[in-house]
Amino acid sequence: MAFESLSEKLNAAFKKLRGKGRLKESDIKEAMREVRLALLEADVGFKVVRDFINTVSERAIGKDVLESLTPAQMVIKIVNEELCNLMGSSMSKIEISSKPPTIIMLIGLQGAGKTTNGAKLAGYMRKNSNKTPLLAACDIYRPAAIEQLKTVGKQLDIPVFEMGTANPVTIAKEAVAHATKNGNDLVILDTAGRLHIDDALVDELKQIKTAVNPTEILLVVDAMTGQDAVNAAAAFNDALGIDGVILTKLDGDARGGAALSVKAVTGKPIKFSGTGEKLDQIEPFHPDRMASRILGMGDVLTLIEKAEQAFDEKKAQEMTEKLMKNKLTLTDYYDQLTQVRSMGGLSDIAGMLPGMDAKALAGASIDESVISKTEAIILSMTKQERDNPSILNSSRKKRIAAGSGTAVVDINRLLKQFEAMQMMTKQISKGKLPAMFGGKGKKGAGMFGM
Repeated sequence: MAFESLSEKLNAAFKKLRGKGRLKESDIKEAMREVRLALLEADVGFKVVRDFINTVSERAIGKDVLESLTPAQMVIKIVNEELCNLMGSSMSKIEISSKPPTIIMLIGLQGAGKTTNGAKLAGYMRKNSNKTPLLAACDIYRPAAIEQLKTVGKQLDIPVFEMGTANPVTIAKEAVAHATKNGNDLVILDTAGRLHIDDALVDELKQIKTAVNPTEILLVVDAMTGQDAVNAAAAFNDALGIDGVILTKLDGDARGGAALSVKAVTGKPIKFSGTGEKLDQIEPFHPDRMASRILGMGDVLTLIEKAEQAFDEKKAQEMTEKLMKNKLTLTDYYDQLTQVRSMGGLSDIAGMLPGMDAKALAGASIDESVISKTEAIILSMTKQERDNPSILNSSRKKRIAAGSGTAVVDINRLLKQFEAMQMMTKQISKGKLPAMFGGKGKKGAGMFGM
């Protein structure tokens, strides 16, 4: 995950501060020296680092901090606040046009992920803002760019407007006209990129901008390219005047400097971040939450939002009622496993929990083969067997094993896991476990499967 190394180094510096109790000015200067080195190693721009350290130092060496009962915590609080300010203070939303359609023009260098993240953004806006999006293929130069957009559009069931290798300016205008005619209130223009910014690229983008007057111009930048991404952002902003940034590949082993520098350099906010390869892995960028994760404080709000998206509210309510009556079935057990799987890898979840070492779980994920095997076994049972596993004798197990392509030992293992869960639900139904496991909360049962 991006910022992993930075987070470790910052926490090491703060650990030294915590161990000293009362702080002297020299202690803070030493800590700021380590913070400076950590930020530079994370590929944050030199000027950005210098200004950040000066601001934090000026606040941290103040009388209120040095004479505080918890000076180390005060310093960390200041760093947290300034990290938020560095990345934009608060979340910036997509501007919606008062006269549909809203037109979002995506720009960026080749390989940044414009096409994929354009589709991701369309899917996000449809789900969370009730928009009816249209994707427009304006990249006529990159081989298979149009086919790629059509493929991701089909996967998300989002229409794609294309005119082959016609003039990109004409394609953009016709796409907007098509959207107006067919009731699409959101148009996302997937424009061409280059390996570097040149006059031909800039001229074409300017012509498209003039022709359709986009509501927003969003620059897609690859977090893995570090300071190069920031330089590209500055150049595109000077040439076109961008409205915001989509930062991609933030789940990779990136140093993260782009996220910390792009707002300071361009003055434009990061609006979305790509957090994985799947087409639903895009989320609004929250500077405060990201700062909290960098400092090892977790990101519980995002974890809750992911859980709410993964767990169907009606099913969660039904699950709570069953749990309170100790009437969970194997079908319920399977539903819980699949919903937890949809939340992503264990390392992603761990990174959002305060104090959790996400690095220890790097690469860990829900085992798809286990889920698939569980599904096959449960679906090979009759409804009666799923509702009452105690009737599963030797002959029934052999039949289920044959039908699911598994062995009887796999079925016995599943039944033992289910029995363990039932033992736990007995405690919950008696009120012996807290609400976070589903004891009293309406949505608690949804998290129980974790």
